[in-house]
Amino acid sequence: MIWRLPVALKTTTITVALLAGAVPAAGPAAAAAVPAAPQAAAAPRTDVAAALRALEASFKGRIGAYAIDTATGKTIGYRAGERFPLLSTFKAVAAGAVLARTTDRELTRKVVHWTADEVKSNSPETGKHVKDGMTLAELCRAAIIYSDNTAGNMLLKRIGGPRGLTRYFRTLKDPVSRLDRWETDLNIWSPKERRDTTTPASAARDLRVLTTGGVLGAKDRSRLIGWLRDNTTGDARIRAGLPKTWIVGDKTGTGGTYGTANDIAVIWPARNAAPIIMAIYTNRRAADGATADSVVARTATLLARGLGRLS
Repeated sequence: MIWRLPVALKTTTITVALLAGAVPAAGPAAAAAVPAAPQAAAAPRTDVAAALRALEASFKGRIGAYAIDTATGKTIGYRAGERFPLLSTFKAVAAGAVLARTTDRELTRKVVHWTADEVKSNSPETGKHVKDGMTLAELCRAAIIYSDNTAGNMLLKRIGGPRGLTRYFRTLKDPVSRLDRWETDLNIWSPKERRDTTTPASAARDLRVLTTGGVLGAKDRSRLIGWLRDNTTGDARIRAGLPKTWIVGDKTGTGGTYGTANDIAVIWPARNAAPIIMAIYTNRRAADGATADSVVARTATLLARGLGRLS
């Protein structure tokens, strides 16, 4: 299959800060993913780092976060190079991959079918359409706005399975993210697991090129953004940590172990403003720990403050 490669993204003067406590993954590629900031640029963010460390301590877990202000080129990260489970955040990229290789006619007219045995848990839309199927566009929408697991698997089938999505990550110039399993097995994660993982920096950059870059045509980019904005699963996460007047499009992910809870988002502080991109990944230290939406929301607030968008 042939993917369209992203065009180079225009950046302004970039100030990148790896906050205290951030531990990039080993290897030159990972180190380059979150370059060290000039000393003077890092200073205003020390309060954010301290707040995130305190939040981790009270949460009894780990927080990974990365944000990009596309208006200024500024970025801020915390554990931005560490691996976290993708969970259902993969569905936003899978939808982008489907859009990249599908014509308008195929997207709206090609009907995909599946069997009752293929229906997974948390499949509110596909579970209703075993007999009549759904179009590719309807599957993309269901996968993003309802996090429908069977829809996610049907998108993966369209692009060559988990390996196909990993290949698509590489076309986005993401050497880190990988998908190895299908729904719902990919939600079983442990701290030593490398399968089905990403880093906050990689996830944010992928979302940036899909929603603001040239990897998708304007019509497909608008479709993807529309689905993200219509998401029904993220009200308590990134959206909850930002002013209600801000426009947010997001894709969540929730796992079955270690209290894993994620959210990636494209955010407009004002209707015509250049967007902010955020990726927040969290997990508990205990295998039976519960998810904590409020930790994701609080992290979003701190990132926006670190970028100077909130006082």
